[in-house]
Amino acid sequence: MEMTKTLFEAAYHCIMASEPLEKVKLSEETADAWNAGKLSFNATYPIQTIVNPGLPTDLHLVPARDVPHRKMSTPLGQAALLHALAHIEFNAINLAWDAVYRFRTLPQAFYDDWVKVANEEATHFMWLQEQLQQLSYTYGDFPAHNGLWEMALETTEDVLTRMALVPRVLEARGLDATPPIIAKLQAQGLHPIADILKRILQDEIGHVAIGSRWFAHCCAERGLEVEITFQRLVAKHFKGRFKPPLNREARLAAGFSATELDNMLTQT
Repeated sequence: MEMTKTLFEAAYHCIMASEPLEKVKLSEETADAWNAGKLSFNATYPIQTIVNPGLPTDLHLVPARDVPHRKMSTPLGQAALLHALAHIEFNAINLAWDAVYRFRTLPQAFYDDWVKVANEEATHFMWLQEQLQQLSYTYGDFPAHNGLWEMALETTEDVLTRMALVPRVLEARGLDATPPIIAKLQAQGLHPIADILKRILQDEIGHVAIGSRWFAHCCAERGLEVEITFQRLVAKHFKGRFKPPLNREARLAAGFSATELDNMLTQT
């Protein structure tokens, strides 16, 4: 495939690709081209609101409350779990590329970081898709919700708000949720899936840390205090509550302070 000439145009094409293998391939090629210095940093490529990013055409989106819950002890339940996780990773590809595409005034290290995240999310998706296919399913076979992208739309105007709400709230929830899932998988002897989730968890700590780093960078540029600003943005934009237990070790490694973690559990 002939690569586009600017990072921002390439990122847009990655977001809009709907076929999973095409999105993964474009993500890998764009990351390779960026790292090799083959994409320009020209910011004139137009920015538009992306209401509908590329998703499989047969994927049925429903409200979160309408996503069926199935027992992990059955093959169908295992497939549903893998599908839900694959959906998160597929959205994470779009979210990482959207951070690249949308916010044009950051240091080059910002784009290095989010290109890396996008490429790693594509790898995570393929690991889960391969496990799903071993159960005779594929991504798009189960209903899913659109909560991650809805938050992306709510944070299109400000990179500081995006860094606070997407990596540090929505994606960081995976740091809390994944260890119990791993334990259940191990208890059922589903070690290949558990091992994949262990690898993903380690990468996701790094991804949330990238969000923390750039959130702190934006706060410093604006003379804002990190902990107070994060608490204010969560109160304004996050409709849910942080459910204990928090994975304090992982969250501290991902750039949260102990005060922030304490505030999360007391925030109404």
